[in-house]
Amino acid sequence: MSPRSRCLAKVFACALLLCGALLHAEVKLPSVIGDNMVLQRGIKLALWGTADAGEEVSVTLGDQKATAKAGDDGKWKVQIGPLAAGGPFEMKVVGKNTIELKNILVGEVWVCSGQSNMQMAVSSCLNSKEEVAAADFPKIRLFTVPNTVADAPQADCKGRWVECSPKTVGGFSAVGYFFGRELQKVLDVPVGLINTSWGGTPAESWTSKPTLESDPDLKPILDRFAKGVQDYPQAKQNFETQLAKWKETAEKAKAEGKSVPKKPNPPQDPATSSWKPSGLYNAMIAPLIPYGIGGAIWYQGESNADRAYQYRKLFAAMIQDWRRNWGQGDFPFLWVQLANFMGRRAQPGDSNWAELREAQQTTLSLPKTGTGLAIDIGDAKDIHPKNKQEVGRRLALAAQAIGYGKDIPYSGPVYDSMTVEGTAIRLKFKHVNGGLVCKGEKLAGFAVAGEDKKFVWAEARIDGETVVVSSPEVQKPVAVRYAWADNPEVSLYNKADLPASPLRTDDWDGKTKGKL
Repeated sequence: MSPRSRCLAKVFACALLLCGALLHAEVKLPSVIGDNMVLQRGIKLALWGTADAGEEVSVTLGDQKATAKAGDDGKWKVQIGPLAAGGPFEMKVVGKNTIELKNILVGEVWVCSGQSNMQMAVSSCLNSKEEVAAADFPKIRLFTVPNTVADAPQADCKGRWVECSPKTVGGFSAVGYFFGRELQKVLDVPVGLINTSWGGTPAESWTSKPTLESDPDLKPILDRFAKGVQDYPQAKQNFETQLAKWKETAEKAKAEGKSVPKKPNPPQDPATSSWKPSGLYNAMIAPLIPYGIGGAIWYQGESNADRAYQYRKLFAAMIQDWRRNWGQGDFPFLWVQLANFMGRRAQPGDSNWAELREAQQTTLSLPKTGTGLAIDIGDAKDIHPKNKQEVGRRLALAAQAIGYGKDIPYSGPVYDSMTVEGTAIRLKFKHVNGGLVCKGEKLAGFAVAGEDKKFVWAEARIDGETVVVSSPEVQKPVAVRYAWADNPEVSLYNKADLPASPLRTDDWDGKTKGKL
């Protein structure tokens, strides 16, 4: 190397070092803390970021100011608040550099998560053109977390807050938007919505690894993934062999004027799969913690329907996992029960989807949980029903009652107890809310069984706040089921026009018992 080249190399190296030092010295914020954001009212708020080790950072919002010193790892965090709803405000973050954030509101912040029915955009829902055109709500702010997988909890994600408008709402979660729109109207405060969802994903992807590792009933999930990682190199090699054979066959078919056989699909690399246990928690939930929130809504379960008994443990564990890691106590967690889907069966029987709905229902034993039923607004031929407006409205009813203490009907009838009365069974319900109502010519969707555990369709009638169920085929009834099917007949409501939850009075083993 010539003297001139060596000199240029030194200059270039020094420049790189200087740039690196300058970049490292900058105070930085995670993407969820930015212009147009909504801060949660009424609680102590954590604001955080990075800076030089030992650097003092101050955060000023209105008349509130807090300071912190970055640790040896460069991380800092302050607390401000509680704040009252309002805005817009500006925030100034000062260290060796200054960051100014604008157009900040204070109100209610909700996380919207799950799989495709949460991810489904406003542009794909019922009356989408009209809904998009009317979505001029500057007091609603939207943040979308990109679909990403990670091996370990991440400190940040990409994304930015935007005002809700016809230009920004089309690609946002329809359930999230309609839920937030209803809340904003009822509460009359700003609403921030964080959409972090991914179609076709199971609940274990959204749950942290320590939680999955801590429960023996959930360990098979990790074991299955580990085996997939171990088997992947061989699967990839097998695919390459199949692909080579296919190419030969395809070329021969083309030459002979015959149809080309289907090309083999490559195996999914477990390391990059959205089904990777904890992979979405790491990349799409962890970066949001500890951003202040009012609660979370969840629409998922289809991808776990073949393991519904396991979901009883998994879903509850995930909720507790989020609450524990967020450090805000038992914030409201509301979920959508799976909608009716697939063909309707002529006779009563077992159902994966019914068992998954029951697994979802068991989480109501946790504090501040609630549901928005979709059992009557699904589509037999479409796993993505388009009526997300009603889903959002029902979730917002639950939020008002569970999250904000409003004394309103928010649930359809829920099974409470049964008594055998001769050849009939009387069912008692909670959440009757003014009385039970039959929609349709008669109460349908009820089935009864005797000790032989064989269910037959039953006659049912409303008697005050109870339902009496019987069948001439079952003289000694022991159990009743209602709406226990992939796509059941739904006929029982309360006077608040909310459908009854599917139920069974028995605890007999179902199709998914033992499936891990």
